Amino acid sequence: MRAISGLWRWRHNPLCRRTDLAEAWTALAALLLMALAAPLIGRLVGGAAQDALQQSVRAQHKARHVVTATVVRALDPSPPDADPELPGGGEPYSRVVAHWTAQDGTARNGTVTARLKDPRPGDRFRIWTDRQGRTVARPLDTATATTHAVLAGIGAALVAAGLIEGGRRLIVRQMVRGRYARLDKAWERAGPDWGRTGADS
Repeated sequence: MRAISGLWRWRHNPLCRRTDLAEAWTALAALLLMALAAPLIGRLVGGAAQDALQQSVRAQHKARHVVTATVVRALDPSPPDADPELPGGGEPYSRVVAHWTAQDGTARNGTVTARLKDPRPGDRFRIWTDRQGRTVARPLDTATATTHAVLAGIGAALVAAGLIEGGRRLIVRQMVRGRYARLDKAWERAGPDWGRTGADS
């Protein structure tokens, strides 16, 4: 709005310089780009991220399977390092040696994290495995993928708006420098005679 009001105010003013109009037009162009181009870029980036993430979700859900594991024995009761793939909420978990059957029917044993408060031999719990029966992280869910895509789109729009504003500031800075350079040259011509009686100035 400031750019539009500036253009309207200066359009017929005799004190208006070409650089004033150029600065106002630059501000208006930057405003329009931020209002139109930045959201479009955000939408395109968010859409591309959504497509890629949803494809990853489908691939992970196709390649990973839930199987039931049986506790063989509990390990150290101290919790393991934080695993970002584990759901939060303060649920109890323990490291155990467990036995499970892979999708291909082979028996597997290994150390896994069980969502059990007090694991005992024979307790059953669910884990995610790949086709070979190796334990893997929980697959990405659709809602989380959509959230990541939305955040990517918002981030891209903000970056685009920031780049547009940065470009506007650089252009205005160059205009101001040119304006001061011309003012310095004019002052050099008029300065020596400034205030003298009979001088043309």
